Amino acid sequence: MVRRAITVHGVVQGVGFRPFVHAAATARALAGWVRNRTDGVRIEVEGPAPAVEEFVRVLSREAPPAARLTRVEVSEVPPRHERAFLILESDPDAPPRPTVPADLATCPECLAEVASPGERRFRYPFTNCTRCGPRWTLIESLPYDRPRTSMKGFALCAACAAEYRDVRDRRFHAQPIACPACGPRVSLLAPDGSRLAEDEAALRSAVETVREGRVLALRGLGGFHLLVDATSSEAVTRLRQRKRRPEKPFAVMFPSLQVLRSVCEVSPEEAAVLTSPAAPILLLRRRQPGRAEVSVAESVAPGNPWLGAMLPYTPLHGLLLEAAGRPLVCTSGNLSDEPLCIGPEEALARLHEVADCFLMHDRPIVRPVDDSVARMTPEGLQVLRRARGYAPLPLSLPEAPCLLALGGQLKGTVALCVGEEVVVSQHLGDLGSLEGSRLLARTAEDLLRLLEARPVALACDLHPDYASTRLAERLSGEWGVPLVRVQHHHAHVAACMAEHGLSGPVLGLAWDGAGLGTDGTLWGGEALVVEGAGFLRVAHLRPFSLPGGERALREPRRAALGLLHEVEGAGAVAHLQESFTAREAEVLVTMLERGLQSPRTTSMGRLFDAVAACSGIRMQAGFEGQAAMALEFAAGAGEAEPYPLPLGDGTPAVADWEPLLRELLADRKRGVPSPLMAARFHAALAVLAESIAVRVGLPRVVLSGGCFQNLRLLRDVRARLLARGFGVFSPRQYPPNDGGLSLGQVAVAAHSYPTGPVGRTT
Repeated sequence: MVRRAITVHGVVQGVGFRPFVHAAATARALAGWVRNRTDGVRIEVEGPAPAVEEFVRVLSREAPPAARLTRVEVSEVPPRHERAFLILESDPDAPPRPTVPADLATCPECLAEVASPGERRFRYPFTNCTRCGPRWTLIESLPYDRPRTSMKGFALCAACAAEYRDVRDRRFHAQPIACPACGPRVSLLAPDGSRLAEDEAALRSAVETVREGRVLALRGLGGFHLLVDATSSEAVTRLRQRKRRPEKPFAVMFPSLQVLRSVCEVSPEEAAVLTSPAAPILLLRRRQPGRAEVSVAESVAPGNPWLGAMLPYTPLHGLLLEAAGRPLVCTSGNLSDEPLCIGPEEALARLHEVADCFLMHDRPIVRPVDDSVARMTPEGLQVLRRARGYAPLPLSLPEAPCLLALGGQLKGTVALCVGEEVVVSQHLGDLGSLEGSRLLARTAEDLLRLLEARPVALACDLHPDYASTRLAERLSGEWGVPLVRVQHHHAHVAACMAEHGLSGPVLGLAWDGAGLGTDGTLWGGEALVVEGAGFLRVAHLRPFSLPGGERALREPRRAALGLLHEVEGAGAVAHLQESFTAREAEVLVTMLERGLQSPRTTSMGRLFDAVAACSGIRMQAGFEGQAAMALEFAAGAGEAEPYPLPLGDGTPAVADWEPLLRELLADRKRGVPSPLMAARFHAALAVLAESIAVRVGLPRVVLSGGCFQNLRLLRDVRARLLARGFGVFSPRQYPPNDGGLSLGQVAVAAHSYPTGPVGRTT
């Protein structure tokens, strides 16, 4: 007879792990106990040595699907001659660690209950069990028990209490357990807050709202959604006008995978992601017009061959979609560039001029969690916006101290390293508004409180005007701890290295819109050799000026003018006569000649914008990245002869885009179709990446930054590098865009603390 003490670390709470342990022990006639702790799950098990050894092996081999075991510690303790295996009350005394799963989409068993008239949870919008339902959006403190969640105000009825205590029931210790008798309820409110209907009547009226072409605000799992009929151009246009989102694509929720397949091409791998517990918005290629059985309005994603599609991931969404009988636009409940609404009062105040009515529920949402966005690449799933279904799953960062990083300005996230694991927060959105900066501060405070963390240092971006930088400076001063300022593109590369467990040196191609460089200019077309806390800038694009600075983000014609002015001076206007009035051209050329509000940049993103304008594809943009997306879509998948983009011999080497620009202008003058020009541009960038990698000669290359969200670019660059024998790494579980910056900042700070400033140029 032997007894073993086992501590299991990782995501092991809220996933049915204790019931699994109980079943595994009792199946082998073992005695002992299991309990939650703030740092994981603790087990003591006793019985014959072969059975105990098999039990230990089973813990990792057969754990519940949503569990993620990072470490299992086993030690020998004296036998106690117990006769039963028990689930004990949680122990809150250990130091908290990242043990909590992300929110989980409704499992098939719960869906079947909701659809079955004989079940007591028939048509109940908040049905869940240990395998599915809310987790991250309702946890208030650890360990994960009902009194420490936002469900603590809902006393269990006798039937739910019996299920909760029954070790054979799949709701055994399911903390969000609820039913119509004791759980949350829905109600329908007018924009003035007056109550219109409750329960089933509220659901029916909500469905009628969207079927009539009006806008419904729905309080969902992690915040509010705005819903309209996706098949109605009039309804979509109404939502665009009210939300102040003229062109940016909307996501669409489909009633079923069958209906979705009629609109988009769905591979078996994509279907598996759509129906997974994470259930993200997945970018899918739309079927050709006329081939789709269901017609989604073109205005949902104008000019875009891809559609952001998802399936219902809560019973509430499922009931609405089933009754509506059509796909619905399902977009974040906010105005453009504002944070997600989560509370009823907040939603009524901020969305009363957007929504025609509000379908509310009374389960408090602890933190805002938007829908994740992902897509399939030839290498597997790539997460582009990490939130519901993925946050706050941790990443191992061995030997790292407790650190807090606050990310960038766009696509904000917070990263906290504790116990040699990094938790990256859910996507917070853009931080330029007062509401956005407050959300950043609340999120940092939330993580610190939940994990009882005391960072020994902070990390932030170099840019002094970011809301995240200002918060980092304030906290550093208040806490009296060092602040590590991490160069933007260094963080992009470091994030990918951390995800893949790489140590340097590696070559990192960090191509994006812009980030402040160590020389005070805006970088964005960078090749960095990264090792630990340091980096060496080995190559970059030839710099050019952006007249009007940030205004060029929405006006690709300005980037084009800056590029052309660099080589032709005032004569640049001749190539863009139809894009500017005479007065506009005069003012902008004067700005460029005098260097007024015209920052210098090496931005690859702005080069994309300039090429989109010069090739006649897009002069203005309704949202960030629209011109670059249009250029990618125009390029298609066909092969093309690359434009010349030579790499100079200097240190750092400069990639000169002037030959590319001159040949592009010649092509346009000859009437070459814009898709061919777009394809030649993409091919030129792939050749440039190959040239840099060969020049540097390191065996491993990291591809990161927002430009590598471009599937054509990613494909072409990877193909050339792999053909040359390089190992190629790109972000998968963390975004390549600025949503991954906080992870990279933590990784750099872990190497640099307490040595201070990092990064250098040659």
